Amino acid sequence: MEIHDIRVRRSADPLPKMEQLAWKLAEVATDATAYQSDSLDPAAVEMVANRIVDNAAVALAAVGRTAVVAARAQAMAHPRSTGATLWGLDRGQLFDAEWAAWANGVAVRELDMHDTFLAADYAHPADSIPPILAVAQQCQRSGIDLVRGILAAYEVHIALVKSICLHRHKKDHIAHLCPAQAAGIGALLQLDTETVYQAIQQAVHVSFTTRQSRKGEISSWKAYAPAHAGKLAVEAVDRAMRGQTSPSPIYEGEDSVLAYMLDGPESHYPIQLPSKGEPRRAILESYTKEHSAEYQSQALIDLAFRMRQRLADFETVKNIKIHTSHHTHYVIGSGSGDPQKFDPQATRETLDHSIMYIFAVALQDGRWHHVDSYTRERATREDTVRLWRKISTVEDPSWTLLYHHADSSQKAFGGRVVVELTSGEVLEDELSVANAHPNGARPFSRSDYHQKLATLTRGIVSEQERERFNTLCETLVRLSPEEVHELSLVADPKVMVPNQRCARGIF
Repeated sequence: MEIHDIRVRRSADPLPKMEQLAWKLAEVATDATAYQSDSLDPAAVEMVANRIVDNAAVALAAVGRTAVVAARAQAMAHPRSTGATLWGLDRGQLFDAEWAAWANGVAVRELDMHDTFLAADYAHPADSIPPILAVAQQCQRSGIDLVRGILAAYEVHIALVKSICLHRHKKDHIAHLCPAQAAGIGALLQLDTETVYQAIQQAVHVSFTTRQSRKGEISSWKAYAPAHAGKLAVEAVDRAMRGQTSPSPIYEGEDSVLAYMLDGPESHYPIQLPSKGEPRRAILESYTKEHSAEYQSQALIDLAFRMRQRLADFETVKNIKIHTSHHTHYVIGSGSGDPQKFDPQATRETLDHSIMYIFAVALQDGRWHHVDSYTRERATREDTVRLWRKISTVEDPSWTLLYHHADSSQKAFGGRVVVELTSGEVLEDELSVANAHPNGARPFSRSDYHQKLATLTRGIVSEQERERFNTLCETLVRLSPEEVHELSLVADPKVMVPNQRCARGIF
């Protein structure tokens, strides 16, 4: 690994292109020696397949949800005879890659149940898979090309998330996702470094948005945001391939990202990137979700399941205090100051960013379900509301240190829970990482991903169709372009909401 020192530079003191962060990121994507078959890490390749299965599971489980239906209707207005597939539809129906990236990206993100990486900022690296897969299908690329693109996207994304905090400046985390998606598409297509450099710069320039999308009453845009980044990335690469240039230097420029959107003119960020020829293994640092909720709630859901065994009567709870990290306290906890996080009428998107709601329901039910746990009936149950409003969070510096630990084997995303009963008795327990985490009690393996797909798509996708898809993923690096086209799942037509594009909208 190599550390690159990133600082703001005045226009009067121009920074050579090859010293710019965007160029360094482009080199990560275009280093041919790192992506040769004999250079690929087998565990990383296996994880690419796992992530594709994971994306399929959560996307198909969401095919009938309103945000996904709307995005699919928009995509269906852009058919293309040599395009890409949409999750759920017959594979003979093809659409423009940027619109397939859009619709499939919304489907993957809707349930908030795919992979995550947490460090200086937040990330769902598998959000890069929909645009890379869509371009692979439209451009008739092979399985090894697809693997190369996904590994490159993870490498760029995780490097940025480790080094640059967007949340502190109230910027949404898609600002790291979009350049990673552009880098991944560039690696997929084996483009030259100059082209990928220009695409990354455009991707950064157009993807900086505010975190209001994840504050207060959270809207359906939460699912659309990463899909929007993917669509922008496809267009950025297309434009760069046509020889067009982009704002430069996009990170270090005097009036650009570091100077005016992040730490200011004195910005200084050391960023670690793989050396030339080094295996691309960053994907192995990411982790998926067993429960459909914000990742920082995963360990606390598992802890609620464990603690409920010691509670005979929830009405005897006086208060519950969750001691946790800065991020958990301020993003999904009471430290956010969002009254919506205690509102039974709040949107699903808001509830899955309220650890107070999540812990109350997990404690009472002893299970977590991607639909049942969020219904209006469930959220408005009087005993749940009473318990919910007795829960608060507090930042514990020790948990914040663990959250940011440099050693991935020591990182922790859980907390310590103190339950005070009306009798005066106090119950305490803690959990560092979710059971499904690589360091957890039951780390996810290939069979768990297959089971997740089976569970989430039961009644939506036939067993035969799931087996066909799983078999393709098992031989990912050997797939032909025709077989990459088959990397999609067809849903039972009875569960697919009809295309409503004529009823409303412009397209």
